[in-house]
Amino acid sequence: MTSYVVTIPGTLHEPLTDEARFTLLGALRPVDPQSTDIGAAEELGLLSVDTEQSRFTVHLEVDADDSNTAKENARRIASSAFEKAGYTMRSAPLGEPVITGIDSE
Repeated sequence: MTSYVVTIPGTLHEPLTDEARFTLLGALRPVDPQSTDIGAAEELGLLSVDTEQSRFTVHLEVDADDSNTAKENARRIASSAFEKAGYTMRSAPLGEPVITGIDSE
């Protein structure tokens, strides 16, 4: 099993309220990349938001057997977190997941 840091870009079509941000970060906390050497070295946060451009980036740590599975799992986790925060795939569509780090042991 390998730990992957996966980055997922997206667009916000509705404002990110403080309550939604709190819920979103809570749902993503178990996959915070800060627990990896890569995440700590790069100082990756779970969520970056550019409110002027209505864009966001999510960074997740996912354990998987291969990179495709890691991307699929990361997308599923991010989608679920946004749903918990009250967003749909229409109001906060996700872009393509990208592997931005691998931490194999």
